[in-house]
Amino acid sequence: MPQSSNLDESQIIKLPDAELSYHSILFPSSEASSLLKNLQEKIEWTQNRIRFYGKESLVPRLEAWYGDPGKSYTYSGIHMDPKPWTDELLLIKEAIEPVAGVTFNSVLINYYRDGADRVAWHSDDEKELGQNPVIGSVSLGAERKFKLRHKKYKTNGLKHEIMLNHGSFLLMKGSTQHHWMHEIPRTAKPIGPRINLTFRIIL
Repeated sequence: MPQSSNLDESQIIKLPDAELSYHSILFPSSEASSLLKNLQEKIEWTQNRIRFYGKESLVPRLEAWYGDPGKSYTYSGIHMDPKPWTDELLLIKEAIEPVAGVTFNSVLINYYRDGADRVAWHSDDEKELGQNPVIGSVSLGAERKFKLRHKKYKTNGLKHEIMLNHGSFLLMKGSTQHHWMHEIPRTAKPIGPRINLTFRIIL
């Protein structure tokens, strides 16, 4: 089973209008590597198509949606019905819930195959996530930059960056999604694959 983070490996990220905590080593490296390999092979990956300004294109990453029966999810016109939990996903879920203080019922899994795969600026604020969404984000594989930008950035200049490392856990809750956007930008650096699991509570 995963080992809990100690105080030296976890931190509260103090930003206005946000509740964020980062646990740099929630899963030991060897266990995180085993989970990465397992998920790469066993998850039923899909590359969805998305429409922006009337133009349709492929989402620049692979995705999968798992969870409790009936906990469907829709974002940017993409509708996903949950596949049943796997043993590995339940293991991860049970490891993060004591840290998050909530019980998750679903997870969006993103597979970044290399540095070209990315996710654009957005907030996780879909109505099925409730008034103040709780998002528990587990990173496995290549370290990637997680950028945050306040929705009033043009006037207040508030922004922040976190390097999400192998086996880490980022928790976002409270009013974070109301006031902040986030992205994983592409990088020209030659890096390996990364899997990100964002656990959620669908109402």
